[in-house]
Amino acid sequence: MDAADLLARVRYDDRGLVPCVVQHVADGRVLMVAWADAEALSRTVSTGQAHFWSRSRRELWRKGATSGNILEVRSIHLDCDADTVLLRVQPAGPVCHTGAATCFDDEANDGASWSAG
Repeated sequence: MDAADLLARVRYDDRGLVPCVVQHVADGRVLMVAWADAEALSRTVSTGQAHFWSRSRRELWRKGATSGNILEVRSIHLDCDADTVLLRVQPAGPVCHTGAATCFDDEANDGASWSAG
């Protein structure tokens, strides 16, 4: 499937947004979760770098625009309902705004995690 066909299948919510799970292409770690609108996904495809929609600032943003820690997108996938996007990326540095490698790092979130084992 080409990128245009893939993007045409995305099912956005009533705000015109879709959640994006960002995964490290090499090791499968989940790096972050963000929101995208149609323009953000289109720019992601055209530039090869992850773009998102900031709900708080109400603006399009390219990950790494100020920090330099861009996300080079290697592939884009939709879930079975086409209402969640998976971006498999190669990060150019820490992904979390705290400086942690991932937004799910225990140090970045003061150990806010739970394990059944």
